[in-house]
Amino acid sequence: MIVKAENIITKFGVNTVHEGVSFGINKGEIFGLLGGSGSGKTTLLRQMIMLQKPTSGKMYVLDKDVTRLSLKEEEELRLKWGVLFQFGALFSTLSVLENVMLPLKEYTKLPDFFIKELALLKIQMVGLDIKTADLFPAQLSGGMKKRAGLARALALDPEILFLDEPTSGLDPASSRDFDALILKLRELLGITVVMVTHDKDTIQNVLDRFIIIGDKKIAFEGSMDMLEISNPQLMQRFME
Repeated sequence: MIVKAENIITKFGVNTVHEGVSFGINKGEIFGLLGGSGSGKTTLLRQMIMLQKPTSGKMYVLDKDVTRLSLKEEEELRLKWGVLFQFGALFSTLSVLENVMLPLKEYTKLPDFFIKELALLKIQMVGLDIKTADLFPAQLSGGMKKRAGLARALALDPEILFLDEPTSGLDPASSRDFDALILKLRELLGITVVMVTHDKDTIQNVLDRFIIIGDKKIAFEGSMDMLEISNPQLMQRFME
C-alpha cells in the first residue's frame, strides 16, 4: 500500500475528530476521503502531507511513518508528492510559468532553460494554452487557477497527487473537464491520486475507492458498487 493509516486518533482540545481511523490506499488508485462537514477528511489529508500530526496512531506514506521522521527525512519525502490546495494557492506576484518553475528551481540543479521547458510542458499537460504561462493568477478563471496549481503540483514528477476539493467553486462543465483531466493524468503518469471531495459526479465517475467518515470512525471503505450492494441506505443518504 502506498498510504496506510493505523488507528488514527485526532483531538483538538476536548474535541475528538478521529477515533481509531484505519484504511489503506493502493498504488495507482484514485482514492477519495469523504464525509460530512467537520468529519475530519481534510484533517486526514493534512496529516498525510505532514501539515498536522495525529494525537496518536501511525500514518504511513510511501512506507514511511510520517509522524516519526527527522526534518531531513520529511524534506526528502515531500519531494515525492504534489499537492493542489482548494483555491490553487498560487503566488499572486508570480506568473503561471514562474509558479510552476518555482519547485524546480528550489529542489533541482537543472539549468534555467531546461526548467523553463519542463514548466511549459507541465502547463500544457494540464490542458492550459501555452499563452497562459505569462498570465498572473488574478487574470485567470477559477478553472484555470486549478489547472495552474495542478501543473505546479506535477512539476517534480510526484508519485502521489493530493487534491483538496479540486472541483469546488467550478461550474459543472469545468468540474467534469477537471475530472477527465485527473483520469487522463492517472493513465498517462501512473500516478496515485488522493482527494477530498463532496462532488457527487466525481465520486461516481472518478474514484476507484473511498472512505466515508462518520461518527469519528470509518463508516465505509470500498467502491461505489460495493457501497450500493452492502449498504444502499448509506449510499442514498450520503449521495443526497
